[in-house]
Amino acid sequence: MIRLYDYWRSSSSYRVRIGLNLLGLAYERVQVDLGTNEQATIENLARNPQGIVPTLEIDSHRLTQSLAILEYLDEVYAAGWLPDPALARARVRALAMAVAMEIQPVCNLRVAQEAVAASGGTHALDGWMRDHIGPGLAAVEKMLDRPKTGRFCHGNTVSLADICLLPQVYNARRWRVDMTPMPRIRAVEKAMLALDAVQAAHPDTLAP
Repeated sequence: MIRLYDYWRSSSSYRVRIGLNLLGLAYERVQVDLGTNEQATIENLARNPQGIVPTLEIDSHRLTQSLAILEYLDEVYAAGWLPDPALARARVRALAMAVAMEIQPVCNLRVAQEAVAASGGTHALDGWMRDHIGPGLAAVEKMLDRPKTGRFCHGNTVSLADICLLPQVYNARRWRVDMTPMPRIRAVEKAMLALDAVQAAHPDTLAP
C-alpha cells in the first residue's frame, strides 16, 4: 500500500500526486487539513517532524519533501524526469528549483500571512502573492526561452520542471497573477493539463 499524506490545495502535495499518477501507481490519500492546522498535530509531527505536507509511505519507507520524493520515484521507477546528459539534468533542476526553492517558500500561506501581519497594513495577502509569484514566474518564462524548451519545459516529455511548474501556475491563477506576458509557461500549462494523470491530481478535482 502506498499512502500519501497531503492537502488538496498544497502545491507540494500536488507535485507528488502528479508524479504518482504519471507512473500509474495506486495510492491512498490521507488528508492533513492545513485549514484547521492539522499539520501541527502529534500524529503528523510523528510522520513529518517539520509539520508540513506531503509525506509519502512507499516501499516500507516514509519520505518527506516533495523534490526528494519525486527524485526517489524517478530513480526507483525509471520515470525519466531527469534527462541525460548532465547538462540537461542541471537545466531541469534549475527550473524546478526556481519554483520550489525561490517562489514557493515566500508564498507559503503561513509565511505570507505572517509577513502581511508584520507589515502593519502595508501589504495585503493577495498583493503579497502577486508581488512575489508574478516576478518569479516572469524569470522562469525567460529561463524557458531556450532551444531545449519544447512542448514541455525540456523537450517533449514531462520532466521534474513541469511537475513543479504546474502547481505554481495554479497558485498564480488563484491569486490573479497576469499570465498574459508568459506564453511559454501557458503553453506548458496547456500541455500538462491535457494529460489525464495530471487532471486527476488537480486541486479542483479533489476539492472537498
